Amino acid sequence: MSKKLMNSVEQEYTFQKSQIGQKVGSSEWITVAQERINKFAEITEDPQFIHIDPERAKQLSPFGRTIAHGFLVLSLASKFAIEVLPKTSSRIVRINYGFNKVRFIHPVFVDSLVRGTFTLNSVEKKDSFSLLKNFELKIEIKDTEKPALVAEWLILTQFSE
Repeated sequence: MSKKLMNSVEQEYTFQKSQIGQKVGSSEWITVAQERINKFAEITEDPQFIHIDPERAKQLSPFGRTIAHGFLVLSLASKFAIEVLPKTSSRIVRINYGFNKVRFIHPVFVDSLVRGTFTLNSVEKKDSFSLLKNFELKIEIKDTEKPALVAEWLILTQFSE
């Protein structure tokens, strides 16, 4: 590994350590429309009526309307991260390393607006060319006190020459 690359990793590590506990930012609000829910149900083969059948959901579900799949809401994390996390150079790759403590707190009703908010919890050197960052991810629902979900998202940042 070149000295220049080692310096880049060290500078990023030092900077990220100074950002621990700080909110990185929030994404734009997006609408979780019925069409999005239906497409997700089709692709994941999860056609439960509380997601895709507005009439049955109105009559039989405790929510009185359709709701988004929890995994649909979680999958939006990628879109939100692209909007919020700082852009990287072509020499840096971010890899989804996993999640800790994913909790689905509140249902996302059809046509709700949601956004992702990121706070840096920790950063560690995984090896001499990668950093493992732990973010608190909250997916918020507009005009709702409780978030849709809260999770720790682990993202591995790898540097190359």
